[in-house]
Amino acid sequence: MQQSLAKIVGANWVKTRPSELAAYDADGLPGHRATPSLAVFPGTRDELIQVVRELAKTGTPFVPRGAGTGLSGGSLAEDVVLLGLQRLTRIISVDPVNRTARVEPGVVNVRLSRATLPHGLHYAPDPSSQTACTIGGNVAENAGGPHCLKYGVTLNHIVECEVILPDGTLTRFGNAHGETDGYDLLGLFIGSEGCFGVATEITVRLVPNPDAVHTLLASFASVDAAARAVSRIVATGIVPAALEMMDNATIRAVEASIYTAGYPIDAAAVLLCEVDGMHEGLDEDVAIIRRCCEESGASDVRVATAEADRMRLWQGRKKAFGAMGRIAPSLVVQDAVVPRTKLPEVLARIDAIAQHHGVKVCNVFHAGDGNLHPNIPYDANNAEENDRVHHAMSEIMQACIDAGGTITGEHGVGLDKLPYMERLFSAASLDAMCRVRSVFDPDRRANPGKVVPVRACREWHGTAGVTSPRDGSAHAVA
Repeated sequence: MQQSLAKIVGANWVKTRPSELAAYDADGLPGHRATPSLAVFPGTRDELIQVVRELAKTGTPFVPRGAGTGLSGGSLAEDVVLLGLQRLTRIISVDPVNRTARVEPGVVNVRLSRATLPHGLHYAPDPSSQTACTIGGNVAENAGGPHCLKYGVTLNHIVECEVILPDGTLTRFGNAHGETDGYDLLGLFIGSEGCFGVATEITVRLVPNPDAVHTLLASFASVDAAARAVSRIVATGIVPAALEMMDNATIRAVEASIYTAGYPIDAAAVLLCEVDGMHEGLDEDVAIIRRCCEESGASDVRVATAEADRMRLWQGRKKAFGAMGRIAPSLVVQDAVVPRTKLPEVLARIDAIAQHHGVKVCNVFHAGDGNLHPNIPYDANNAEENDRVHHAMSEIMQACIDAGGTITGEHGVGLDKLPYMERLFSAASLDAMCRVRSVFDPDRRANPGKVVPVRACREWHGTAGVTSPRDGSAHAVA
């Protein structure tokens, strides 16, 4: 297998040595490790297609991977081929008239908006990792970001994907004009976490840059008061471009780091709220949001209109996860969604769970969407602490489910959330997911063992006898 792949991409782009593969044994989530059998990095669309067809010819399982910034262990390859897409970085075309762009899957998210800036357009989904994550990875995970409250997640901004299916068939889902016809296969593909195939080209929808943007920072003496302000703002009918919350633990982590944003370190929580659009009416929206915050108990509300001031406020939010790196060597970033009205109740429950298990939870999340990110800094090499973190996270996820929520808003299921799938979905629902997966990949060779628990999909039967690319032996893939 190594030789046949090297003939396609060149020997330098097939990695087999343990020292080379070590760079790919984790994604953005510590606690899960897996070493691929080899890693292959096609440099063109045609090479990518040839590689997938070569893998299909030999029945070899593989895991597609973008920048590896995922937070669910979704791009880990355990003794199977890792298919790296980060060399496919071309912005093929920008169509400002139809407000679309055609890109390769390895294009870094923020680079696309920089390229379309001269046309007065941008690509709206903006995960916190947007300076590193790729559009292809965003499609696989149906990524979100702070501005998805108003603009929607990745699904709302993709109009067409050219896809190489696991059996080597090249096809297209959606169309370049964004019109729907027949079954929504594009909708099925987006968020399929690499289990349905690999995008070779992606056509995205672009949106106009707003005339004006105002960003507010409101400080509160309690998390509960900040959560009440969220509901009060949403109830006015105003749809902020972003509505983010950070608790005191997060504020202190940011302000002690190089990403300091001027957040008040004595506040129990802050809300970062942004409105954008035409100049006319924007000041009124700001006044209404300010009033909502003050009526909910805000001790201070600042408004930033200058670009530099706004960027500084956002720097703290976007780099919050990085700032937590000063607290402990490892960080688990969890992802769940609850109804907005349940935020005060669930946040109180998370605090009680943290105290019970003696762990430190830092909350920084998309409050407007009810999309929680309870984060725990810890030492993954400390077995006792690792065990406490595991139990705390399990109880937090159950609390979110009990509140009527779900287990992922934007990070996907991957490996990390497999244990929660059977808490949330019935056997019949899981069986339906398996049947859908079988349409695209009946042999379960694409990102095997992810999203749906193995026993639910009976993957041991589906993948038994596939050939190991490392030693040529037959093995089953979970």
